[in-house]
Amino acid sequence: MRVMIVLFALNLCIYTSSAQQKFSPEKYQADVEEFITKEADLNKNEAAAFFPLLREMQEKQRVIFKQLRAEGNSKPADENAYKKAIQKRDQMELELKNIQQTYHNKFLGVLPASKAYKAILAEDRFNRRMFRNWGMGRPKGHRPQKDNSEKK
Repeated sequence: MRVMIVLFALNLCIYTSSAQQKFSPEKYQADVEEFITKEADLNKNEAAAFFPLLREMQEKQRVIFKQLRAEGNSKPADENAYKKAIQKRDQMELELKNIQQTYHNKFLGVLPASKAYKAILAEDRFNRRMFRNWGMGRPKGHRPQKDNSEKK
């Protein structure tokens, strides 16, 4: 009987924790802004000037990321189509870099260079941590890594 109760409680905990891991764009945006504010030591005025630019940059990047994803899901028919797909992908990646460069220059217009640099690095760090954590908590479609410690 105790075992049944413990198992039920364990299942309930797992169910509620998995339900809480749904992505919320608003929470993500608030978390990233809080992290960058802290890491780059932004005051309220600096944050008020910086974050609208960051969101604007992210929106423009998101359009290109969607195109890259769509392009990656297509399968070219022949060698010429593969060549064009590579060139198109390269062009989109260059466009991403142009967007970054444009907005990094805008960041320098509203923040001291040291804080702009820290904010750029903080956004990268935050995103890397989030992607790493999302992969950890996803049982659906998740493939555990093979343990290669027992190689003969």
